Amino acid sequence: MAVAESGSQSNSTVTNSLGNATPVREHRQSTEVVVREIIETLLLTFFIFWMVNSLVGRYRIDGSSMNPTLQDGQYLIINNFSYYVDDPVAGDVIVFHHPASELNLIKRVIGVPGDTVVVRDGMVMVNGVVLDEPYIREAPRYTYNGVVPEGEYFVLGDNRNNSSDSHSWSFLPEDHIVGKAMLIYWPPSDWETVPHFHRDTSS
Repeated sequence: MAVAESGSQSNSTVTNSLGNATPVREHRQSTEVVVREIIETLLLTFFIFWMVNSLVGRYRIDGSSMNPTLQDGQYLIINNFSYYVDDPVAGDVIVFHHPASELNLIKRVIGVPGDTVVVRDGMVMVNGVVLDEPYIREAPRYTYNGVVPEGEYFVLGDNRNNSSDSHSWSFLPEDHIVGKAMLIYWPPSDWETVPHFHRDTSS
């Protein structure tokens, strides 16, 4: 907001050695405007940076538990806001905090609350239906049987026989979920969206 002085129509001036009057108020105001604009730009940049980092995360894949879908050394963009709007669904690839350690892991949601999950004979069945899983590296060589509790999820790595996941450490609490994997952005040759395979739950 600008404030004008009343009672005088003259500007403050200085006189140089040649007797010429040099106005200074305009120069001072111009400097103040530039400084203010720089500060406003910096604050806006900081706010945008904060917003972007609140909505998305960047993670590096370490390990092979999600082969062949994701490879060791790839970098992903994660949507941190997804599950504030919708619940995770079976087939989503998610990042989460390990329930029993400080690690961040990435796995695929297989069972949602209320689902009965059975793994046997190299197949994964949810509520009695065998899943079509073109994304896995090989069929699981272990067995499992359980019902997903309310507020928790059953997650597995796509590299079924080389993954620490719900078949070994049980269910994932919903409040441990960080976000939904969206995009592989590095290396550039691997650039693509992360494939989510959602099963038909209409029956």
